Amino acid sequence: MAPEAQSAPLRRSLAQDAMNLPNLLTLGRIAAIPFFVWLLDSPSPRRCFWASIVFTAAAITDMLDGYLARKLGVVSLLGKFLDPLADKLIVMAALVWMVPMGRIAAWIVVLLLAREISVTGLRSVAATEGVIISAGQEGKTKTALQMIGIVALLLGYPYHLTYWGFDCGTVQMVHVGRTLVYLSLLFSIASAAQYVRLFGTAVAAKEHRQVES
Repeated sequence: MAPEAQSAPLRRSLAQDAMNLPNLLTLGRIAAIPFFVWLLDSPSPRRCFWASIVFTAAAITDMLDGYLARKLGVVSLLGKFLDPLADKLIVMAALVWMVPMGRIAAWIVVLLLAREISVTGLRSVAATEGVIISAGQEGKTKTALQMIGIVALLLGYPYHLTYWGFDCGTVQMVHVGRTLVYLSLLFSIASAAQYVRLFGTAVAAKEHRQVES
């Protein structure tokens, strides 16, 4: 079959995949990033509040689209590519934009992004070898801490809290966010080490099976 004939069904398949509900949610997250960045470009309490709403909505749809894809039986190659990409793009945008805002140090952003790039590259190499490395508990904990920490950093201003009429005092959200992001860095390093260990074990097991066969 000619290359043109092979690529035509592939293009049609990708176009159909792009129109299913989970992938539309994922594409919506990507489309929201320019608006999210615009809100942070001239920070104020109101704009940062809405930026945190956009980020929270993106985090919720990140969980929702995977669930819907499995529930509806529409797991697709396009979705497997776009879902982690959308997640990393909005996290990257949030972290990078908050450095000049003084809410997070540049060094921790560099470490977090370097970890994400390294792990993504490792998992890609593993996939080409037929090895699938699933996220462990450390990676899931890292993601949860990072997402909540970024929301707190986005809010970024002191808030006076009351609970059921009790005065809880003023909470510095930027300090809460930094603490959570710093904790997420520890889990990032632990999960990266786990990925390397799992990759080495899986590759060694594959080579052993090839030798035996």
